[in-house]
Amino acid sequence: MPYIPHTEQELQEMLQVIGVNSLDDLFADIKTDMRPKSFNLPEGKSESELTAYFENMANKNKIDFVNFLGAGYYNHYIPKAVDALALRGEFLTSYTPYQPEVSQGTLQSIYEYQTAVCRLLDMDCTNASLFDIGHALFEAGMMATRQTRKHTWIIDEAINPIWRKMLATYSANQNINIITIPHNNGMSDKEALIKAIDDSCATVMVQNPNFFGAIDDFTDVFNAAKAHKALGVISVYPVMQAVLKTPGEIGADIAVAEGQSLGMPLAFGGPYLGIIACKQDLVRQIPGRIVGKTNDLNGKEGFVLTLQAREQHIRRAKATSNICSNQGLCALKSIIHMALLGPEGLIRTAETSMYLARILADKLTKLPNVSLLNNAPFGNEFAVKLPKNAEELISKMAEHNFLLGFPVGQYYNNMDNVLLISCTEKNTEEQINNLVSTLGGLL
Repeated sequence: MPYIPHTEQELQEMLQVIGVNSLDDLFADIKTDMRPKSFNLPEGKSESELTAYFENMANKNKIDFVNFLGAGYYNHYIPKAVDALALRGEFLTSYTPYQPEVSQGTLQSIYEYQTAVCRLLDMDCTNASLFDIGHALFEAGMMATRQTRKHTWIIDEAINPIWRKMLATYSANQNINIITIPHNNGMSDKEALIKAIDDSCATVMVQNPNFFGAIDDFTDVFNAAKAHKALGVISVYPVMQAVLKTPGEIGADIAVAEGQSLGMPLAFGGPYLGIIACKQDLVRQIPGRIVGKTNDLNGKEGFVLTLQAREQHIRRAKATSNICSNQGLCALKSIIHMALLGPEGLIRTAETSMYLARILADKLTKLPNVSLLNNAPFGNEFAVKLPKNAEELISKMAEHNFLLGFPVGQYYNNMDNVLLISCTEKNTEEQINNLVSTLGGLL
């Protein structure tokens, strides 16, 4: 309902009930020097004035860019039915379903989300979701530390640097020793990763496709981890999971992902969705909640909170993280999105994005002094070396309404001329031709 301020008469009536004559009398016990000098609030506006004010502000945003920017967050098409269903009144409250008997719809949507995630990643268990990928990586590391009782994490430098910064922030006050293994020209240095694993290692973390877009098979890395009783953690791109080897196939113990590509808009950086899944023997280490399906005494199907291992009032210092509110809306959007596309739709989305990326890579590398960073197979994203500074070219291309890509040198030394560029099914060959023609004129 709209906010309606109190009238002067109503204020006086309330003050009389309290037994004071004015608002100043009400706050008389607060010393004058401890009161705010001013709230510095502007005069109020009417509804039409306020609407016009924000519309004028919004019109300053430039929204007609042609987007080739990825770096972990992708401009995929979202069917209109996703919001139409997710914003129904039945899903208005996305908080924890503490009373399962009156939360069957919410519990079922979470159960369906868990089922789809386990099938997509080929893992045994998943929870009701996390906040974002950085959070998911941290929770995966903490799961490994609790399981192994070891505190060293081996991290591939080819993991998205934004996510690694998030991981470092989450773990800053934990008893964790992070060892980062440098990438090899945009590819994961698997030999160095394997060499770094020893008996003090709790986990080795990798990404596929990695930050530079390179695709790899980490089976040998995870086998080495198992030999030292460490856990293998892999970060994946959900859309590409429709066509790539799954975490289960390559022997990962824990899989994490950024769920934004499954039905959530880029939206200035969030809210997004942290996905985490694991093997059955790690289920007691997973944070948050797991929803299960069962039958009551009359044989009627129902949904329940199967596992709540985090509860602080039970496990106290041994509790896992308290993940509640986020499990509703973002996870709901992702399961609606996956259900609408289905396995074939996800495959078409991945293959179309990869097809367009190959057209773009072929045309870009025909420009003078432009080459791929390496020869690794890639999905819908790849890195190129340019004859000029990538950030400068990105700024110039923005003047022509193109979001060219991500400047790798922002996070990696001696890579100022390297550009990370991606395609999704929303791009077209005409856009690619226009991008290449415009960029060619600036080189």
